[in-house]
Amino acid sequence: MAERIIHNVKNILDGSRFEHRGEIVVIGLGRFGLALGRELMNLGHPVLAIDRDPHLVELHKDEFTQVTTGDTTSKRTLEFLGVDQAKTVVVCIGNNVEASLLTAALVIELGVPNVWAKAITSEHGKILSTLNVHHVTFPEAEMGVRVAHLVTGKLEEYVRLNTDVPDGLLKEEDEFVISQMTVPERFAGQALGTAGIRADYRVTVVCIKPDGGKFTYAEAETVLGPKDHIVVAGHPADVERFAGVKHG
Repeated sequence: MAERIIHNVKNILDGSRFEHRGEIVVIGLGRFGLALGRELMNLGHPVLAIDRDPHLVELHKDEFTQVTTGDTTSKRTLEFLGVDQAKTVVVCIGNNVEASLLTAALVIELGVPNVWAKAITSEHGKILSTLNVHHVTFPEAEMGVRVAHLVTGKLEEYVRLNTDVPDGLLKEEDEFVISQMTVPERFAGQALGTAGIRADYRVTVVCIKPDGGKFTYAEAETVLGPKDHIVVAGHPADVERFAGVKHG
């Protein structure tokens, strides 16, 4: 869900938002494909799920709008299944890189306007990008980065905004994240407008969840409580530095 929201925000900023209509095609019913397809169904989107393994198709036949067996490395099969008429296709094939690339190439060739593909390595992602896949995602790498920032206990949530850039290609100064944390000790009892957080730590407090309350907008007069939760945006190093602030 977070990735979907962030994708929409990025496209609004780019001035090129794509708004999906109709059935979404999910190719590959591994862990990622299943989780994606189920969430899309929860969001109210009809889903056509395709996998070449008849056992998986039988196992999950009642979870999606349509579930079918098919070899998606065949253009004829894709056309037979109506993939060429889809507006959005997500290629979730992971372990078989050749099948992933062939499938993605054919979906692009069929003229689908919104194609996503899962990559398991930076090299895999680079090739998908050269095939003109519109969005390449690295779920395993992204989860590893996220957990690394959470295990220390300073952060409660950590979401990268540059998830379509392969690891190793993104410059540190260009990376941007949104993170949830409790209010650092030093700022408890201070109003946002006078705390100097943006000037001193180069992060922006986006919203706040008062202790026992719900998330709401962060405003200049908002006073930070010691048990409040806040969502901040900034470069990773700045966010980590801010999260670790003690009394000074």
